[in-house]
Amino acid sequence: MTHLPAPDQFAARPGRISLIGAGPGAADLLTLRALRRLQEAEAVFYDRLIDPEVLALIPPGAERVNVGKEVGRCKWPQARIDAAIVMAALRGLRVVRLKSGDPSVFGRAAEEIATARAHGIEVEVIPGVTAASAAAASTLRPLTERGRFDRFLMLTATSLEGALPDQIARSVAPGTRVAIYMGVHLAGALAVQLIEAGVPASSPVMLCERVGTAQERAVEARLDGLAEAIAAHAIQNPAVIFVDVEPVAAPVAAGKPAQMAKVSL
Repeated sequence: MTHLPAPDQFAARPGRISLIGAGPGAADLLTLRALRRLQEAEAVFYDRLIDPEVLALIPPGAERVNVGKEVGRCKWPQARIDAAIVMAALRGLRVVRLKSGDPSVFGRAAEEIATARAHGIEVEVIPGVTAASAAAASTLRPLTERGRFDRFLMLTATSLEGALPDQIARSVAPGTRVAIYMGVHLAGALAVQLIEAGVPASSPVMLCERVGTAQERAVEARLDGLAEAIAAHAIQNPAVIFVDVEPVAAPVAAGKPAQMAKVSL
């Protein structure tokens, strides 16, 4: 661990680190606990995509540090963020690590929790609305549908090395609605991998960009036209890619027509 304060700067009692999910953008999607911790904060380390509406809730006297990352460019590598939040807590401050979406969904929360615990600092996680849930609400498309999509899967298209994971398609089975995070720049390779693994090229795809903000957009396409749709509509991160892998239809016995289910009214 580097960048820690000198021993004479340590507080008699360390502060607390709160990993807070800021959700997709709108401040009114924050939980009450998240709002309370923000209002108590003395140091806030926030992601690049945090909405100004949420940042406005930080107390005027609190220290603010933008630790945001971009694909391919990173002024704040994770080790530096870990060191910074620990340093602030060792000074006795109430620290908030404000993350887009939910801290536990592709948010590197495990690394920050481990670092805090290694230095004897109290740490908590306050969940937020992840982008897939926000997109489902906004487009009125539930993440699961009884009898059609009994399985919901969240995947990241970006591995630790920044490349597409080799076996991402192994987890996908018929009857699955898939939400893919951080996949816009790898969409072409992602579609090829899924199709080669047996996912039908005609599978419906929905691209949801900047969910929960005034700039939100939703674009529909087919899996084999995913990369073209992204280019045609200039889709950029942050975006979630949904792929619907339809269930395999059960065969109808010879001579017996399919029956509609009876509904009692």
